[in-house]
Amino acid sequence: MKISITAASMTGCVRKNNEDMILVDKKFIRNDIHCTMVDIDRMDRYIVAVADGMGGHSCGEVASQVVLQNLSFFFNDLPTNLKPGDFNEAICEWLNSINNIIASKGREESRFRGMGTTLVALLNYNHQFYWMNCGDSRLYRLHDQQLKQLTTDHSLNNLVGIDEHSSILTNCIGGGCKTSYIDMMLCTADVQPGDVFLLCSDGLTDMVKPDRLQQLMNEGADATRLCNAAIDAGGYDNVSVALVKIL
Repeated sequence: MKISITAASMTGCVRKNNEDMILVDKKFIRNDIHCTMVDIDRMDRYIVAVADGMGGHSCGEVASQVVLQNLSFFFNDLPTNLKPGDFNEAICEWLNSINNIIASKGREESRFRGMGTTLVALLNYNHQFYWMNCGDSRLYRLHDQQLKQLTTDHSLNNLVGIDEHSSILTNCIGGGCKTSYIDMMLCTADVQPGDVFLLCSDGLTDMVKPDRLQQLMNEGADATRLCNAAIDAGGYDNVSVALVKIL
């Protein structure tokens, strides 16, 4: 099995700095684009992740960078051949650790107090696919030309049962959350040739509705084109997109 990846992270039309960041394997992407193709069968691990930082000024970009750098080191340092339950437990332990790291930065410097980030990721570990989510960045799957959201937003609208997306988070990494949690799913059976997985910050989904995303993806749009669609619609936030196509 091979996978093709395009990734793009852009500032948008309103904000002055980009608080988003993307991780593709060991490469970090911010205000940049990246394309690659890999033979996943020849690797014992691979990760694609999107983090949407928050906290104002430069704090959000610090949070997303610290979390993705720490995640990259942790993930690539894991022992091989962990069973799914043990792998899940290791990720939960990492979440507690990175929450403490983010909180400690806030205690050391007041400007970092309250900073945080979302995290959504698609991982291949020990030849099994997993996804994980903390916050309101999203993972979608395009299968047989139909786009479906796999993750659930950890935001106020879901808590109170309102369809319209809310920017008020109920769970994230840092951001004052002392009891963060992470949704995690073993999804190998749902990874089929021809599928395309979309990971994105809410800068995309707040500007481009799901039916339009589905249309663009069925037309073969890459990450740059999806980011530009959000910017053309107003670009009120930073926008980051990673597309993973299963070949």
